[in-house]
Amino acid sequence: MKIHKAPIAGCFLFVPESYRDNRGEFMETYNHREFLAILGEPLHFVQDNQSISKKFVLRGLHYQTGAHAQAKLARVISGRVLDVVVDIRKDSPTFGEYFSTELSARNRKTIFIPKGLAHGFLALEDNTIFSYKCDAFYNPESERGIIYNDPDLKIDWQIEEEKMILSEKDLALPRFNEEIL
Repeated sequence: MKIHKAPIAGCFLFVPESYRDNRGEFMETYNHREFLAILGEPLHFVQDNQSISKKFVLRGLHYQTGAHAQAKLARVISGRVLDVVVDIRKDSPTFGEYFSTELSARNRKTIFIPKGLAHGFLALEDNTIFSYKCDAFYNPESERGIIYNDPDLKIDWQIEEEKMILSEKDLALPRFNEEIL
C-alpha cells in the first residue's frame, strides 16, 4: 500500500496495490499495523457507514465534537467524489485550511481523516457508493457542521452551485467564523 501525507496535518491518503489474474482482482483496503506505524497509537473503528448518492449531491461539511469526535477512514466503492476536509483544530498549523481530492472506484484511494476535521463530499456520478469507518459512535447532540460555500474557506467544489443537491439541514449550517472562531 502506498501512503501519502495530505497537506492537512494528520491526514493521509492510501492507495492499495491491486493484484489481478484470470479470476479477477484482490486488494488490501486496510492494515492495522500500517496505521499503527503512521499514527503511533492504536485506532479502533467501531462503526461503518455507507451512502449512495445521485450525481451532484453534496454532503457536508460535518464533524462531531468533544468525546464524540470521530476519526474516519473513507473510500468510494462505486462512482467518484470530490472529497473535502477542513482543519478546524485551533492549535493546528493548518487550522482553517482545506484539502480536496478525488476518491473513486477507479483510483481506489482511501483517505484518513483525523479527529478535528470537518468533512464533506460531492458525488460526481450517479449511484456513487461512499463508505467510511469511524472510531467513535455517532452522537446526534455532538453533530456540527459548516456551510459548504463559506466565503472565508473559499472551497472550490469544481461545479456550479446551482447544480448541487443539498439537504435542508446542510443548507442551514453556520459559517466557519460563526461555528469555529
